[in-house]
Amino acid sequence: MLVIGRSLRQGAGGRCLHGRQRRLLKDSRVPPPLLCDLDSIDLDRVMFTREQIYEKLPHRFEFMQLDGIIHMDKEAGVAVAYRDITLQDWWVRGHVPGSPIFPGVLMLEVSAHLSAFMMRYLDDYDGFVAFGGVDKCKFRGAVNPPARMYVICRRVEDRPKRISGNCQGVVDGTLVFEAQITGLPLPNTPT
Repeated sequence: MLVIGRSLRQGAGGRCLHGRQRRLLKDSRVPPPLLCDLDSIDLDRVMFTREQIYEKLPHRFEFMQLDGIIHMDKEAGVAVAYRDITLQDWWVRGHVPGSPIFPGVLMLEVSAHLSAFMMRYLDDYDGFVAFGGVDKCKFRGAVNPPARMYVICRRVEDRPKRISGNCQGVVDGTLVFEAQITGLPLPNTPT
């Protein structure tokens, strides 16, 4: 663990970190580049509204987590959506009362919805896409309401029994989380 005020060469207790340990620590602190340049997209142009998204996805009520999709590039396998986080959201009352923080699990759920929508829309898939797993997840900042979080998803694997995508969440130009989301297509599940 890095102690504030010490260099990357010293860990807790002043112990010297070896080259590989220093590289791992440094790499975990530097955020990766964004999967899509948000400055190159018209962030005000909504391609799919909340209603259009949930015509394709079965989630309802509190679990309608996407508010709009603003970019979809089939060739590149990239999509960008947004989620408006407000003080009226159902989780605000109990998740750090007085200083609400958008829960990390809901950030992942937003990403899973975008990944599922991509499969349903880009592949004309009409079954249910279940949340199959999450890997390489890092939370890099807190999201406090009110805020608009942009979620970027880039497909990395598309097989009949499994899809996965690298996802990132961005608020005010800052990367707040990254993860690889896996989805499991369930063709015999009603949607």
